[in-house]
Amino acid sequence: MSDYDPVDPPVALTIAGSDSGGGAGVQADLTTMTAHGVFGTAVVTATTAQNTRGVEDVHPLPADHVASQYAAVADDFGVAAIKTGMLATAEIVETVTEAVADAGVPLVVDPVMVAATGDRLLSPAAEDAYEDLIAAATLVTPNADEAAVLTDGPVETPADAEAAGRELVALGADAALVKGGHLADATDGDADVDDGDAIGETVVDTLVRADDEAESGVVVDRFESPRIDTDATHGSGCALSSAIAARLAGGEPLREAVEAAVAEMSEAVRRGYDVGEGPGAVNPTVLDEE
Repeated sequence: MSDYDPVDPPVALTIAGSDSGGGAGVQADLTTMTAHGVFGTAVVTATTAQNTRGVEDVHPLPADHVASQYAAVADDFGVAAIKTGMLATAEIVETVTEAVADAGVPLVVDPVMVAATGDRLLSPAAEDAYEDLIAAATLVTPNADEAAVLTDGPVETPADAEAAGRELVALGADAALVKGGHLADATDGDADVDDGDAIGETVVDTLVRADDEAESGVVVDRFESPRIDTDATHGSGCALSSAIAARLAGGEPLREAVEAAVAEMSEAVRRGYDVGEGPGAVNPTVLDEE
């Protein structure tokens, strides 16, 4: 008989929807957490019927069942970080906000509101309900379209992204990472965004962090990555926010966790999964080797 020799990894929690196609949602979150040496737990907010070609159906779960899932996890595991993804309805957003209020651990909020096609995924009531959850966040990670919804203004350049990040911090978030996949890549904010060539060869992600010692009350970092020539970016937002949450669960400082996760995501897109008949998904098991 062999001796029992367990490992004791940090525990993280994802609160998100299920992707039947496996490339995003809870499936991508748990894969990413495992790749980072973190034990992943999950609260499922909705099931979806989807594949690489698109989403065919979404079924939000009852909010009281979402609350029961959270209570079961919190009662048994020493959760060291939480991330949220698709929350589907205003009632679920409110339920999750109440549930995590006293968690006392880093909270990464990926406000899944706008699809890659530009389609709005939530009702106006559900979008409005995000305000309190953002105020509780350690980090909020919107893409450009979501940042525009949250701040009610255009987000088309890195300068716009910084302004949106500042506004999200003013709403109460400790930090905001405005993802640059859909932005013009000029770092001075002077790009002509009406020009078809404005989306160029570089992705600029903008991190704004509250800092009482800074003259403006925040510090700003920009992380530049090469733009990968592919449409197979399904799951990129889920994997990025999960990687950050996993690193925070392991005790990394926020800036370092974000910088490392952004670098990893570039590689995850470059070495993505070529599966299904539509565009594939990112590969969150590929960690940056630099």
